[in-house]
Amino acid sequence: MKCIEQQSDGSKVDTIGFLLVPDFSMIAFTAAVEPLRLANHISGKELYRWVLLSPTGGVERASNGIRICVDHAIADAPQLSTVMVCSGIGGHWYEDRAVFSWMRRSAAQGIAFGALCTASHILARAGLMNGYRCTIHWENMAGFAETFPEIEATGELFTIDRNRFTCAGGTAATDMMLHLIAARHGEKLAMDIAEQLLHTKIRAGSIRQQEELHVNPVLDHEDLNAAVAVMQANIEEPLDLLTLAAELGQSRRNLERLFRKYMNCSPAKYYLGLRMKRARQLLCQTRMSVMEVSISCGFISATHFSKCYRDHFGIAPRSDRQSQRHSPLAAAHEFAGLT
Repeated sequence: MKCIEQQSDGSKVDTIGFLLVPDFSMIAFTAAVEPLRLANHISGKELYRWVLLSPTGGVERASNGIRICVDHAIADAPQLSTVMVCSGIGGHWYEDRAVFSWMRRSAAQGIAFGALCTASHILARAGLMNGYRCTIHWENMAGFAETFPEIEATGELFTIDRNRFTCAGGTAATDMMLHLIAARHGEKLAMDIAEQLLHTKIRAGSIRQQEELHVNPVLDHEDLNAAVAVMQANIEEPLDLLTLAAELGQSRRNLERLFRKYMNCSPAKYYLGLRMKRARQLLCQTRMSVMEVSISCGFISATHFSKCYRDHFGIAPRSDRQSQRHSPLAAAHEFAGLT
């Protein structure tokens, strides 16, 4: 059952369960919890309670190696109003049928669900995102779209769709929680919390995530950003340089000057780098074949794709996929005797 307790003064207490999965993102987790703590502190009331959950209880390890002792296994969870699933590295591969069944049962009882960082993959795999909009970290957008084409992934900092709350991770978790607090307890409390956090501006969820443009932020060159945006929108069917220039209202010569001045490379080389980056995301986050990945990234020939991939990353696509499946962090823990 959904648990929202009412105190003697009429104020309500939300009990939120944070479900931590292996290699969860510590920054997304703490960025979501701290606004709740400050809501209680500033209001002088217990507006929120939170408990830490894991599939089997005990200790869960974050992607930075820090171990957290959780309060309950999911089977022993107290009554909750909301469950926030927190994942990170490898969240797109997470599979646990018992956890998914528990999530579905909880959702059927009216419990709201949120996702931090890569956990939109987990909610989708559990069947909790059907008919809902969501977001996910930009690095996981391509893989999510290929795996769940029927689900609208917005690419926003956070997306609140009825009783589903998803964010891109990192500090976006703070913005999402501040919006949820404002909706329940007023904007003044949310603003006071942001001030305590030195969070100078509560960002709107509709803000698009910044792609890794590798542009000096001081320059903020409008034409360059527009060119990169067009390239990113045309990965599967790449544009030739003349068409790209015409799309931007630029001459080919001006476009080449722009990239050489600010990016220290040609437009073609930068474009290829974007396609290779997308290819690596799809290889490491989906079960698409190498041929399917090559087509999705604008290559007709798998052989040509493999050569470009090897030239760019120094490793063949299949070898890279195998190496990425084995978390470097897990290997480091094993070496240190932590597993």
